[in-house]
Amino acid sequence: MGLTYSYDVHLRPRNVAGALARLTEPAPPSRGVPPLELTLPGGERLVLPFTSHFESEPVDCSVDSTLGLDTSIMFDPDDALREYAETCGLEPEADGRVQIGYVYLTIRFRSFLHPRYASMEFWAATSRTSRVFARSIRVGEAFTGLTAASGGVCCLFDTGDGGPEHVCWLNGEATQEMISGPRCPDRRALVATWPDADQ
Repeated sequence: MGLTYSYDVHLRPRNVAGALARLTEPAPPSRGVPPLELTLPGGERLVLPFTSHFESEPVDCSVDSTLGLDTSIMFDPDDALREYAETCGLEPEADGRVQIGYVYLTIRFRSFLHPRYASMEFWAATSRTSRVFARSIRVGEAFTGLTAASGGVCCLFDTGDGGPEHVCWLNGEATQEMISGPRCPDRRALVATWPDADQ
């Protein structure tokens, strides 16, 4: 079984639309797929340059608790990303950014950690991209930046092996902690630091 590393962003459900809109900014300029029409719980509509389960048919999430998207994301380069591009035979963009795709995104409108929060779980599609997720400073900055810009309360790096997650962003601050550390000995203690979801 391959590696399945992810960055998990936890945010208020009302901020999911803004986070998805921001995610379109680092999407490749052209992907050769029709735009995806998406209706979120509450009726808000978006058009995204991604697919859902590799299809472009309109998706209505007004009655679903989860949404799966197949994304492709451009990252500012660092050594780990340049090595990845060279190994995969990818040509960086004119501005130097490196494309990783697919990055699978699972949106849970009721997070496993707190039912009044939502989560956006960005999964590396292969072991190779999982290693880039772990090694690249720019990849980590992109996901903590998305968390900050979207009003997210927490960003976790998860190796998917049942071990403790790394806390990358918490309540407005970048951090480098582990769940199991003194500040957050477990997930319950982590969630207890989050503000009221209605604030």
